[in-house]
Amino acid sequence: MLEQYQTVRSSGSKEVVIRKSRFIGHVMPVENEEEALLFIEDIKKKHWNATHNCSAYVIGERDEIQRQSDDGEPSGTAGKPILEVIRNQGVKNVAIVVTRYFGGIMLGAGGLIRAYTDGAVLALEAGEVITRVLRREVFVEIEYTWLGKVENELRGRGIQTGETLFTDKVTLLCLPRNDEGDTFMAWITDLTQGQALITEGRRIYYSEGD
Repeated sequence: MLEQYQTVRSSGSKEVVIRKSRFIGHVMPVENEEEALLFIEDIKKKHWNATHNCSAYVIGERDEIQRQSDDGEPSGTAGKPILEVIRNQGVKNVAIVVTRYFGGIMLGAGGLIRAYTDGAVLALEAGEVITRVLRREVFVEIEYTWLGKVENELRGRGIQTGETLFTDKVTLLCLPRNDEGDTFMAWITDLTQGQALITEGRRIYYSEGD
């Protein structure tokens, strides 16, 4: 698994008018090709009367799946520039559709490439590019007498935390970066003088800052 990667936070759309043609950039975070295809089909249904719904998506840790469609525009003038925006921005697990409503003025090949590039850039702005960081779930069970000290030390080290469970003891969900997990667990053991019960959970991606 990658230690971190960039994608978009959510779906979104933005519009620009270029020489009377409307270009609407739509974006969606996707986990697999099926989700990407469903998203593209949904946009096509929503904008069934548009002149074109051109698309591209990149999926996989190493960008294994890359697809693009000109949807009737001259070859290489729509899908390819959308795909290039995704590549150049370094995002993955993302699908983009740029919808065009023709305004009556021909743009030429160069104009189309620029317009679809702009539409894709707007789509990424609408979805908000974020960094997803691989974190390790570490459950730390301690006596109540340790709670204040451990919480203060976690804050001081900037360790991200999740839900805290209060029973006869306290269980803190700590979320160190995956590549710092072993060091973190050794530090907690030392901090609590070996009195903490430490249990590893899943490795899971979280948005940076969440």
